[in-house]
Amino acid sequence: MAASSMRRVVVPCSAAASRFLARKSGGAFVAATRKAKAPECTPGVDVFLSHRGVDTKSSVAGLLYERLVQMNIRPFLDNRSMEPGDKLYECINAGIRQSKVGVAIFSPRYCDSVFCLHELAMMVEANKKLIPVFCDVKPSDLVVCGDPSTHSPEDLRRYNRAITEAKRTVGLNFDSKNGNWSELVSRTVNIVLKCLEEERYRQDVYGVSVRMSH
Repeated sequence: MAASSMRRVVVPCSAAASRFLARKSGGAFVAATRKAKAPECTPGVDVFLSHRGVDTKSSVAGLLYERLVQMNIRPFLDNRSMEPGDKLYECINAGIRQSKVGVAIFSPRYCDSVFCLHELAMMVEANKKLIPVFCDVKPSDLVVCGDPSTHSPEDLRRYNRAITEAKRTVGLNFDSKNGNWSELVSRTVNIVLKCLEEERYRQDVYGVSVRMSH
């Protein structure tokens, strides 16, 4: 990689994002270090990151998690937010329920994972604000294999509904061979911050969160 492409890209936060960060910094939540973990199966998750580990754990998912933590945003990422002995589905379900925004990082093998499909379906069913990131894959490439030995008919319907919803949602497209990772992370974080500020505004105005599941 050329030296110029290794330089940090800093994208200014929007006004809405700046207001959200100002409110966060005034609370009891203390800025975490790069190695700090998000809350483990406890209330307080802002953003749920859904990804296929073999494709994106060491790239966009990990980078996005660390950038969010640096900005006092509380993300949930499976390999960072859970400990040995934790129940997978219990923690994942709790993280999604508590989150306000979901980021689905679609990759070539995303739809091969039952966990990924479950996460996506649950985010859609809970009416979470969904931000799709299409990494090395086109929306039209997302297909759930209808193997009855892998998915029940009901689960297959849930997964296909969720995939269809994601395809209908404007997202970010990224080519890992030619794209700039830092720029992708910065753009995604700014979108997340804007969504969180909008959610906070709805809570302030209406007294409840219209996107929180019950």
